[in-house]
Amino acid sequence: MTARKNFKRLVRARAARTGESYTAALRHFLPTVEETTVTDHHPFRLAVGQLPVHGDPTDVAALRDAGTRIRDLMQRAHRSGARLLHLPEGATCFPHKLVVSSTPGAPGPADWSTTAWDVLHAELEQTAALAGELSLWTVLGSTHRLTPPLRPHNSLYVLSAAGAVHTRYDERFLSHTKTTFMYSPGREPVTFEVDGRRFGCALGIECHFPEVFGEYERLDVDCVLFSSTGDGAGNAATFALECRGHAAANGFWVSFAVPPQADASASSGVVAPGGRWLGQCSPGTDLGTDLVTVELDEDAPDVEVAVTKARPWRRVARQASTAAPVDDPRSRERAAF
Repeated sequence: MTARKNFKRLVRARAARTGESYTAALRHFLPTVEETTVTDHHPFRLAVGQLPVHGDPTDVAALRDAGTRIRDLMQRAHRSGARLLHLPEGATCFPHKLVVSSTPGAPGPADWSTTAWDVLHAELEQTAALAGELSLWTVLGSTHRLTPPLRPHNSLYVLSAAGAVHTRYDERFLSHTKTTFMYSPGREPVTFEVDGRRFGCALGIECHFPEVFGEYERLDVDCVLFSSTGDGAGNAATFALECRGHAAANGFWVSFAVPPQADASASSGVVAPGGRWLGQCSPGTDLGTDLVTVELDEDAPDVEVAVTKARPWRRVARQASTAAPVDDPRSRERAAF
């Protein structure tokens, strides 16, 4: 009975957020013929990991090491009961601007011709195959090659539980170095659904852009998966704080995936819709990996308020702010009591 009650609460929460009828909202949760049948909804188990990122895309041994580390985290996430694993930006490799620069010793246009694309592709294929074996959705950062001479995308691959690339998110708001020398920007937001939960993707420095998270709120996501490298020493703590603010302001979960950080507040973890950490990886900058698994549970008291009350009310408030103002002299006069 509790599981069924939770399922009905999910449907009612979606109806409140979107203005749909209960019947229309219910269709959002009904399985398609391609999806695994979900008879009752229960807390969704999400794992987020942190692992060191390599900076040389020509280093074959490093690319293979990254693949091994990713697949180890996948195995551990599977054993923890996770349905989805979320990993940092550049989990396969995060090319350093000086390593790929065509200007020796200084930032310059990236030369991607020496990248070991065949090795990277082989590691990604092995990783996708394991996602299928484990029935584990896996979201990880990597470089996505375009047709030369176009620059690649900085991307998040979404690997489905069927062992295939379900979709891909390409970073849209790039840093100065990325947009000047390294990557082609992406075009659009990306969402996908697992067991009735809708996820959105963000990447790199996009935590600095509240419009990215506001757009995902309007797209009715339940959780945003934000992957980054932290943008240099000390900045990851600011990124983590911003993600907590986005979770609280928009009433959804935010998963924060970064490499190991010395600052405990900047470790990978998941933020609840009310803004509190549900769980975080341990701090540390060594070459170890870490993982935490949490439950996205709409029944948690602060979560229920944030999702079913605060979030829909903010939508009403936004609509009210665009309404015609009252026409009254005392309203127009600002220099009097």
